[in-house]
Amino acid sequence: MVKKAPLQKWGFCDHVRIGLFGLEFFCYHNHIFMKIYLGSDHGGFKLKEQFKQYLLAQHADFATEDCGALVFEPNDDYPPIAWQVAQQVAKQTDNALGVLFCRTGAGMVIVANKVKGIRAVELNDLAIAVQAKSHNHANVIAFGGDNLSFVNLIDLFETFLRTPFDLDPRHQRRLEQINHYEKVNS
Repeated sequence: MVKKAPLQKWGFCDHVRIGLFGLEFFCYHNHIFMKIYLGSDHGGFKLKEQFKQYLLAQHADFATEDCGALVFEPNDDYPPIAWQVAQQVAKQTDNALGVLFCRTGAGMVIVANKVKGIRAVELNDLAIAVQAKSHNHANVIAFGGDNLSFVNLIDLFETFLRTPFDLDPRHQRRLEQINHYEKVNS
């Protein structure tokens, strides 16, 4: 049973709906995401496969969907994969997280940010993981496999996952400005 609850300062709850920017966010086990969309090119394929196993073992309550690459293909391209993940997250808006893997994370983030409603960031530092979630309300994250161990990746992911949204008016104002720029650019 879903209960209505007042907006909480940090946006965390357990099985309630919180109104933010006119959307209803459903919180599940103190996490705002219920479905995780995964994507990688050849440069991040091995890392993505390890991460899928980690999710199954540690976050079985999350639904996951692998948007590709489904097999290792040394000549694949990252743009279609990043686009697919971002499109899926944008369709969900209120309960999805995209997680991308490639060699650097940079190209994946560039492509994902072309999709309206996506706020994609590359995570390579704990402070970035915290601010990307709390201040920027990122909904797609990317990891570069060339310079990131699996242990560090998990630490960044868990930090991002545990970080609450900071609902301070200055952050909401900035997110509204980003939304405005998306509409102007459409």
